[in-house]
Amino acid sequence: MNELTAQQSETGYGAVAGIDDGEPRRRVPARGRIAATVGVIGELLITAGVLMALFVVYSLWWTNVLADREAKRQGNHVRDNWARPGGPGALDTKDGIGFLHVPSMKNGEVLVKGGTGTDILNEGVAGFYRDPVKAAMPWDKQGNFTLAAHRDGHGAKFHNIDKIKTGDAVVFETRDVWYVYKVYAELKQTSKYNVDVLDAVPKESGKNTPGRYLTLTTCTPVYTSDYRYIVWAELDHTEKVDSARTKPKELRG
Repeated sequence: MNELTAQQSETGYGAVAGIDDGEPRRRVPARGRIAATVGVIGELLITAGVLMALFVVYSLWWTNVLADREAKRQGNHVRDNWARPGGPGALDTKDGIGFLHVPSMKNGEVLVKGGTGTDILNEGVAGFYRDPVKAAMPWDKQGNFTLAAHRDGHGAKFHNIDKIKTGDAVVFETRDVWYVYKVYAELKQTSKYNVDVLDAVPKESGKNTPGRYLTLTTCTPVYTSDYRYIVWAELDHTEKVDSARTKPKELRG
């Protein structure tokens, strides 16, 4: 029996490629394999958690940055058009019809454009409804100027809608006129399918006669889109815009 054969007989293990260090090979205990598997799973869960955190940061912070930047660009474009001799001409619903100011929301001025689709609202603006119920314009003799905006992400212009209280001022600014509304009712939660809140006479708000109303709508609860939060206001008075664009007293302070 040669040396290699003798070693195989003594140890009970065959040499690999003719190499044998003289020590018997030990099998990895089952407990060790389980621990290794748990470790791998743990690392995968940590990685998934990090990716989820990054997605949340993107959704709730970075989209706000991008939307605010775009909204500012578009807002400057609208104001530049207003400053041109002769003004902007025909009503411009594509670039924006004016700016919404809600001091109690502390969200600055909000450009208002036509439409409430995500392609519009994701630009960090508010949009007036074209369907299922068409919005009236502030200068119309009667009707409901109905608006929507995101509550979270993409500018989140209506994030603090729950801070609005009865009696608060809501001001809409056009090239020539300040429209000053006063809040008279809130509906903190309703079905996303409740289109009655957009009616020309919003009876759910307690009104039964035609008037000049404004309605703000957004998603609720925060970080979901299960329901809608509604705020109603009624036109209190208007003021002509002067050459210095002096803000009405409701926006000073």
